Amino acid sequence: MTRSILLACALLAGAVSAHALAAQSSSQTRMAECSAQNKGKKGEEYKAAQKACLSAKPAAAATPQERMKSCNADASAKKLAGDARKTFISSCLKKS
Repeated sequence: MTRSILLACALLAGAVSAHALAAQSSSQTRMAECSAQNKGKKGEEYKAAQKACLSAKPAAAATPQERMKSCNADASAKKLAGDARKTFISSCLKKS
């Protein structure tokens, strides 16, 4: 009985820390993106731009139809055809 309780606690702790790690990774990614976007700014200008970037709501996810339209347009612009086009669109849709 004690073993099963300890196992349950260990599994719960692992799940909680994995969730925290994912959230931390997401916030770190957001910070890096904002920092890259505001590269070259200094002092108060940089701080204000970072604050605005970090507090901005992420863009709403595009519908599958919008993503497909965008990926198709990108593939056409690159003049891809056949298997290369299928591979490109597949990877494009996974990124979106």
